[in-house]
Amino acid sequence: MPSRSQKLQLNIRQKIVVGFIASILIIGTIALLSYHYLRAIELKQHVAELANDLRETILEIRRYEKNYLLYGSHEDLHENLRYSQLALENLEEIVSESKHLRVASQLDLLNKELLAYQRVMQLIDDTPNPLRGRQGRVVTPAQEEELREKGKSLVELSQQLVKFERDRILDIINSLKTQLLISTVLFVISGIGLTMIVSRKIVRPLKVIENTTLRIARGDFRPLPVLATRDETQQVVEAFNRMVAELERRQDQLVQSKKMSSIGILTAGVAHQLNNPLNNISTSCQIALEELAQGDQQLLRRMLGHIEQEVHRARDIVKGLLEFSRARDFALQPTHLAEVVKRSLKLISSQVPPGIDIINEVPEDLILDLDAQRMQEVFLNLLMNAIQAITETPGQIRITAQVADDRRHAVISVADTGEGIPTETLDSIFDPFFSTKEVGLGTGLGLSIAYGIIQKHRGTISARSAPGEGARIDIRLPLHVQPTPDPEAL
Repeated sequence: MPSRSQKLQLNIRQKIVVGFIASILIIGTIALLSYHYLRAIELKQHVAELANDLRETILEIRRYEKNYLLYGSHEDLHENLRYSQLALENLEEIVSESKHLRVASQLDLLNKELLAYQRVMQLIDDTPNPLRGRQGRVVTPAQEEELREKGKSLVELSQQLVKFERDRILDIINSLKTQLLISTVLFVISGIGLTMIVSRKIVRPLKVIENTTLRIARGDFRPLPVLATRDETQQVVEAFNRMVAELERRQDQLVQSKKMSSIGILTAGVAHQLNNPLNNISTSCQIALEELAQGDQQLLRRMLGHIEQEVHRARDIVKGLLEFSRARDFALQPTHLAEVVKRSLKLISSQVPPGIDIINEVPEDLILDLDAQRMQEVFLNLLMNAIQAITETPGQIRITAQVADDRRHAVISVADTGEGIPTETLDSIFDPFFSTKEVGLGTGLGLSIAYGIIQKHRGTISARSAPGEGARIDIRLPLHVQPTPDPEAL
């Protein structure tokens, strides 16, 4: 049974969907909270305006109260009562507007104080007074003291109400700022998370696949490492590696096909090369038969030696052709480069027209880690291209090799005195199916295959040329490193 971690494993698509859903939920929650806070600010602002109006009304009440206590004017008393009623109406409006807000206790206390104050003023208004209608004090000292205390309490409560509402508005604004700050942090974290998921799970694998595709185009068929991500990335990489393996198999088939094509070209020359030793064998046999009756043992022995020598020569020619045509797995072995070059020159010697000299300047002691058969294919391709590039004789092909300055590589050059390569096509000569030859004279696979073989040898290949001045192909390959003996094993 799959473990719980495997059951909870999400693929890239599910991770992106979950990320977007989470982002939408976060944005929606933040939007609702922001709307709630803004609505609360709007209500609080309205209540604060009503509370400020109530405070102004209470101040008017106190003003007419003071005028009445000073002058005893009946009009001041009635204005006081009118403003008291207006204050009660304002208070009732505040209560209706803020029934869901945190001001109920203050409003109840303010309502009680206002009703008590109104009762005192109403009692004074209902009390018969012979002085009413003219100047004079008609309020007892006890009533005056009670009015002053309750009026002072009303002013304090109204101011506290205004201050409370303003403080609540500031609290809501601070909460909204904190929420916006937290929202920004959450947005940044979510953005970083989604960016990391997209970068690690999509962009980076696509970049690796792009680079691997370019590497495959250069002939390097190493597979990609497969990580156990259990998502589309792993599936794509596995499918890509299957494609790479198939391409490598097709590349090997293409190399073998190109090799068979080269054998077809070389067959006529090999037949010509075999014709000479066979003629020599035939001549030696005829001479031996004619001298057989005379019994000249020394002559017969010399003729039989010639026959054996020519048989070995013919055998070497056929052996070289068979070894070149045989399909083998790629394997690097310490090899004398000069031997590989000599075998290549021997196979292609019949294709060299009169007037073209091939100069071999490869040191005999230069040892490289090579797959000899495939490197022979490289040299045959390069030599064939050089021969075909020399359209006018006399011409020369020079093969050189030397140790590079870093003492870890060898530089091999194949230079000709042919027509050269046009500058605009110099960067494309190693591309598959690219050819500067006329239709029917080349497939454009020779240098591409050579490029892939050199890449398998952990080397590089490049071309230099100028039109009309010939071309030069440079190959850089690692030198064979002798294993260091273990002192403990001695």
